Amino acid sequence: MTPPSIRAAGVAALSAMILFAACSRGSSTSSAPAPARVTTRYADGGDVVEAMHARYAGKWYRTLTFRQKTSRLLPNNTWKVETWYESIRVPGRLRIDFDPMSAGNGVLYARDSQFVASNGRVIQSSPGINDLLLLGFDVYVNTPSRTEALMRRQGIDLSRVHEDTFDDRPMIVIGALRGDLRRKQVWIDAERLYFVRLLEPARADSSKLQDIRFANYERRGDAWLSPRVEIYNDGKLVFYEDYSDVKTDVPVDESLFDPTPWKNPKHWMR
Repeated sequence: MTPPSIRAAGVAALSAMILFAACSRGSSTSSAPAPARVTTRYADGGDVVEAMHARYAGKWYRTLTFRQKTSRLLPNNTWKVETWYESIRVPGRLRIDFDPMSAGNGVLYARDSQFVASNGRVIQSSPGINDLLLLGFDVYVNTPSRTEALMRRQGIDLSRVHEDTFDDRPMIVIGALRGDLRRKQVWIDAERLYFVRLLEPARADSSKLQDIRFANYERRGDAWLSPRVEIYNDGKLVFYEDYSDVKTDVPVDESLFDPTPWKNPKHWMR
């Protein structure tokens, strides 16, 4: 999953990324007149969150580990490929270790905060959550009221909801009315009730649209997993992730989500 610009002090900056992302930033709004409301089966985004939680409560995996092939488009139009190792404990905990692990570089989301590690020590911490972790995983474990509060904090307007389609699938969109692509919005598969897209004005240039997608969903027991994440800027693919060696509901030591010390002998890759 994709953190925002995370590598400082010798760790390469990863711009235009979210995870699991877009941590702790407000919503962008448009001065254009609001589109007309369209009738939907849900009164508001809170109803959608409650339906998602009800569908998979007690069925969604609580831990997840995988290797991630991370491909990022550089300014010279070539691709830079890296390997990341990710550990998730739902709700709210995500650890990313960058290859080589011996260097001690990575990012941690825990306790509603983000921690950046370089050379085996935490060099930065700040309040913030990861939108993709919240919308793709935590929503099935947190109480609906907790999810709704966090979505509002992340700048998603739960009063705006409409139906749409994407890739020939029916969608429920939270955060905007039909035709409005300038507001931060979440696209949910209307039948399967899993997260599909996060659209919002790009952080670096609000005139451009950032589109983050969970793709190639596959079954994991009674739940689902997207082994590919894609990020588009104004329709151009600029970043993607492919997961391998994926394991769900496996032991993940709680100490991995304590930022100090960063180099943890109990990591599943050691």
